[in-house]
Amino acid sequence: MRFFVVLIYKKINPIRIVSFDLDDTLYNNHPIIKTAIQAQLNYLNELTLWQQQPANFWSHCRDTVASQHPEIIDDVTAWRQHTLRFALQKIGYSAQDVEHHATQAYQAFAEARSQIIVNEPVLSLLNRLKQQYKVIAITNGNVDVERFNLKGIFDLVLMAGRDGKAKPHADLFNQAAQHFNASLNSILHVGDSLDTDVQGANNAGCMSVWLDNQTINYQYKGLAHITITDVLALEMIL
Repeated sequence: MRFFVVLIYKKINPIRIVSFDLDDTLYNNHPIIKTAIQAQLNYLNELTLWQQQPANFWSHCRDTVASQHPEIIDDVTAWRQHTLRFALQKIGYSAQDVEHHATQAYQAFAEARSQIIVNEPVLSLLNRLKQQYKVIAITNGNVDVERFNLKGIFDLVLMAGRDGKAKPHADLFNQAAQHFNASLNSILHVGDSLDTDVQGANNAGCMSVWLDNQTINYQYKGLAHITITDVLALEMIL
């Protein structure tokens, strides 16, 4: 038997749209991203010039790209791809080889990144909610829901970078409201991060549900409208 905690702190308006974060909200992303990073590294470690670099070479290149192109950090896909090209060029590969190896390394990452299986109870929850609400995804990540068993679930998927600034900025929430001609205060956003999901939804004028399922010291001290400890607890309130 599963036991859920549900804490309601603020008034809940009539809901038209239920929005979900993806990573660590609908599935455990930690082993997935770890495997994806390793897949990219496995490809790069086959390259002779890469083998000669220090252990912190990737993180150094990533930080350099971020400092030179701060506008890119909202788009984690572009940031990773740009860093791959920057790093490969830096260690001496030709323009043609840079493009080839950057593409192959990113494909290795993306393929492993998509090896996700969302549990059946979560899929059942989403499908039930679709009968009553618009169900959408708003993510700061780069997972492609069309490549695993969330395919066809969402009425709309908004991704940071591709579609606007990352949460906690209001961009993606505003776009969701405009897309469905809905008011922001009719959107209920569910996510695991106080700093991005709850702060972003609150600042945009949406309602927020914090999925308190991780031991992280968040900076944001504001309250979610609702706190739950398991995403399936939504069955009790929606």
